[in-house]
Parts: sequence; structure tokens; C-alpha cells
Amino acid sequence: MKKIFLSVMMLASVALFSFTPKTTKIDATTFTVDATKSKVDFTGSKTSDFHTGYFPVKSGSVKVDDGKLVGGSFVINVAGLKVTDAAGEKLQGHLFSADFLDAIKFGEATFTINNVNYTRADRATVSGDLSLHGVKAPITFTAYIRSTDPSKGFFAEAFFPLDRTVFGVNYGVGMVDTDVQLAIHLYAKK
Repeated sequence: MKKIFLSVMMLASVALFSFTPKTTKIDATTFTVDATKSKVDFTGSKTSDFHTGYFPVKSGSVKVDDGKLVGGSFVINVAGLKVTDAAGEKLQGHLFSADFLDAIKFGEATFTINNVNYTRADRATVSGDLSLHGVKAPITFTAYIRSTDPSKGFFAEAFFPLDRTVFGVNYGVGMVDTDVQLAIHLYAKK
């Protein structure tokens, strides 16, 4: 009786595993940053006014697994900064100087994603390391993931303040706000 029972159990196990569909894990999809569309907008405020501009995004890539952002990094062209308000070239030259960004010495900044925690289907808390002005420091922000579709491309945005003094940019503290408001617009394609 025992032999019959064991034989039936073995046969049932073999049958069960034979008809169970095999699941294969699809590797994460890598999207390449589209430098023609990606940028980091900034707004800096002082006691009597504010100024706007942007930094082009030079390069990078993001990884998406099962429709979710899971990693990546991108390079910001600090030396390519543009002021978009009436202060124009005069302010642009000052921001480019050693008083602020020292863009000749530190022409690029890099952000590397370390962790992504989805809080909603289209929203995630992103943590990573920002290397700017010769200083590497952790930052965390909320990202709005607009698209991860391989045929349409990847698109995400983030809006948050960045304390410039963490990165050694200390000019005008007390007159110029230490927080710079950033808006990242990151496009990437397969």
C-alpha cells in the first residue's frame, strides 16, 4: 500500500511540475537619456528678486524593470548653464564664476540613483548621490514617473529644493537663499 501511495504521489508531482508554465524573468530595460529634451530648471531667490535658468543634461541612462524605475544615473552640464530671465549674461557669468559654481573647474555634476521606493503607481521616492562642485552628498526627492513604455520612451519629473551650501556654494548667504528650487525633466529612449 505504501509503495502504491508513493508511486501515485511521485506521478502527481511529475505531472504537476510538467504542466506548470515556466516563468522567465525579463531583464531590466535600459533607456538612454535624450540630451536634446532633458534639462534641470532652477530658480534662485534673493531678498529682493528671483532668477531662473536651466542646466542641460549631457548624458545618462535609466533602468526599468517590470514597468518600474529601478536605477540609473545622469550627467548635468553645469558649464552649459543658461539664465532665462532679464539678468541674462551678467548673472550667468557670476553663477559660472568661483563665487557660485566654479564651472571651469567643476563643469559637470552627476546624479546616481541608489534606491527607488514607489509610493503610488506613478510616483516614487528616489534616493541617490549627487556629485556637484567637488562634493558628493546624498539627496532624496519625489519623482513623478510619466512613462516607462519601451515604445514611447521613459519620462520622469521631479520638483524639490536643493541646499546649495551642502555642496560648498556659500556665496551671499543671508541675502541669497541657500535653497535653489530645481525641476528635473528627464527623457530617455530605448
